[in-house]
Amino acid sequence: MRTAEIRQYGLPALRILAVAAVYYGAARLGLLQQLVRGQVTPLWPPTGVALASLLVFGPRIWPGIAIGAFLVNVALGPSFLAVLAITAGNTLAPVCAYLMLRRANFRVELDRLRDVLALVFLGALAGMLISSTLGSGVLLLAGALDTGEFWPAWSVWWTGDAMGVLVVTPFLLVLRRARWPRDVGGGRWIEAAVLLLGTLGATLLATSTASSALLFLVFPFLIWSAFRFQLAGAASCALGVSTLAILAAARESGPFAGHDLFANMVTLQAFNGTTALTALLLAAVITERNETHEEIKQVCARLAEMVAHMEPRDWRDPDR
Repeated sequence: MRTAEIRQYGLPALRILAVAAVYYGAARLGLLQQLVRGQVTPLWPPTGVALASLLVFGPRIWPGIAIGAFLVNVALGPSFLAVLAITAGNTLAPVCAYLMLRRANFRVELDRLRDVLALVFLGALAGMLISSTLGSGVLLLAGALDTGEFWPAWSVWWTGDAMGVLVVTPFLLVLRRARWPRDVGGGRWIEAAVLLLGTLGATLLATSTASSALLFLVFPFLIWSAFRFQLAGAASCALGVSTLAILAAARESGPFAGHDLFANMVTLQAFNGTTALTALLLAAVITERNETHEEIKQVCARLAEMVAHMEPRDWRDPDR
């Protein structure tokens, strides 16, 4: 009886606490690159953690999201009621995104084009309107934001939460299913290492040069990752590229030097959004193509087997 009680109550409680801890840790990392009032960042990893947790463990995990969001915001203020309202928005946004994705028959494998499109439009763009609107409105009412700062704060909050979903959620879903590859030759490992180093090198070069045109250097590597390593490679490369771009924007270096906050946010989020979309959409299309090819091979093999087992017939004998 005790073992059954532990399984019924203990494991869910541990999962909730684990989600709260990971959410809090991801939030502390995100706040290192805050741009507005110490609270709003261009990439908010906790939204990705929250949505991935809901997709994996189900809606009962929402208290972990609420606990993590409260612990993060209680130290930021501006008041206890404002903290509660912001916590509610940070919890409702991923929960609503999860419900919309479930309604759209979303699959966590992200192996279909429709799943990627659902994650983009329902999970990221639509779902995160809740947290950005409620959070920015609360800061405005509490006096932490001036009237003229509302829309810049709202835009950074919304795009930051959306980028968290687009960049972090796919990576966590891939990480959950990651297994040590077997029967993989040395050439494959070399290719993965070259891809990783090339992606990092191209991103560092693009984000350290004043010309924003060099940002497009990373896209051949994203295409390479999607074609050769599907979602695992695409999600990992997109996360690395976006992180390095955000660090450059926070330092106001490279293509982000000499511009105001709005111009840098437009450049950064357009680049991060294009990066994530390119990687994820290509990975989904390639995965669908590979699965269709395998299905056709299996059908052809079954047909060949059926033909081989058919009884030979002499077509010259009309009685047979």
